[in-house]
Amino acid sequence: MATVKPFFCIRPRADVADRVAALPYDVYNRSEAKKETLREPLSFLKIDRAETQLPDTVDSYDSSVYKKARELLRDRIQDGTFLEDSEECYYVYELIMDGRSQTGIVACASIDDYLNNVIMKHENTREDKEIDRINHVDICNAQTGPIFLAYRSCAVIGEVVSEVRKEAPIYRFTAVDGITHIVWRVSEKERIHAIQEVFAGIDRIYIADGHHRAASAVKVGLKRRKENLDFTGKEEFNYFLSVLFPHDQLKILPYNRAVKDLNGLTKEEFLRKAGEHFTVSLVGKKAYSPKKKGTFGMYLDGDWYALAIKDALKTIRDPVASMDVSLLQDYLLHPILGIGDPRVDERIDFIGGIRGNKELERRGNVDIAVAFSMYPTSITELFEVADAGMLMPPKSTWFEPKLRSGLFIHKLSGHVQ
Repeated sequence: MATVKPFFCIRPRADVADRVAALPYDVYNRSEAKKETLREPLSFLKIDRAETQLPDTVDSYDSSVYKKARELLRDRIQDGTFLEDSEECYYVYELIMDGRSQTGIVACASIDDYLNNVIMKHENTREDKEIDRINHVDICNAQTGPIFLAYRSCAVIGEVVSEVRKEAPIYRFTAVDGITHIVWRVSEKERIHAIQEVFAGIDRIYIADGHHRAASAVKVGLKRRKENLDFTGKEEFNYFLSVLFPHDQLKILPYNRAVKDLNGLTKEEFLRKAGEHFTVSLVGKKAYSPKKKGTFGMYLDGDWYALAIKDALKTIRDPVASMDVSLLQDYLLHPILGIGDPRVDERIDFIGGIRGNKELERRGNVDIAVAFSMYPTSITELFEVADAGMLMPPKSTWFEPKLRSGLFIHKLSGHVQ
């Protein structure tokens, strides 16, 4: 049963929330992050990527970076940019993108639920990325970026959220990327109890996005337990900042693939080999996006092709092996193009579906030989893989819209500073 609790939130003043709110730290490289902090001086990216406030010669993972983040967060609290709610609350967080709305509960999830697989994972994590966020959270004494969780839609939570949304929000703004963000505070004891009780009856919650942040938060909590052997389990370091969304409101975009060469093959040889497991049809110059599972778009030498798996591959029932990203990897990228481990092979790039087919065409005219437009992984596939205790291939899902950092901060103990 899931523990999902309200918390004492540190959050921006309403008049600056739109300027503070920032995209997740890992969607920018260093130069892009620095450019964004120059565009918006109040951006939370200054804290999430504090190397932007230090000379370029300073390594992004140097200890001075995390100390700078702590200093900047402390300063923002002291100058009144951030305030702290005086009681434990939940928050309702709605994001609207292209007219589509998704609404989640901002709360703290339990590190024990993570360890005991009440919170289900579907991706591996990289140690180097974990260490970065471990240092950031531990030294700042706060979690600054929420983990994106999903649960199977529940009518009771939906009813509470609907009632809350009738009231005046504490934040409402549209960001520069066109995404509208609306936040309500839930402080009434009856509503808090109702939400807590419903989640207590849910046996599984799923990480949709933010595996590295989740793993890092858990490891900081375990570190604090070792430092506080008399811990009770009630301390804030036993919980991590999350936003929980019903599964039927979520949208997964495709995560497209691009390969830099044809592995020594001619175009004709490559097409012939691809035809062994896929039906290959020439579409022409018009960009092609697959319309159903088991189909792919392919951009090669200025033309688009439609690929569809042949009947033999349709009989695969394994939750991971039957995914489109696996079928493409196992029957084309690896055996034909020589992409053995896509996590480390420098010949393959992954391009988020939000960039569209135009980005595949652009790259095809610049530095890649062949690109594939994917049919998006479904939330049902994600749940099935996690429920089976299995892991998805890398870069299987691209969730939009992205949660903003800086709107909600969860301190681990005492004062942030």
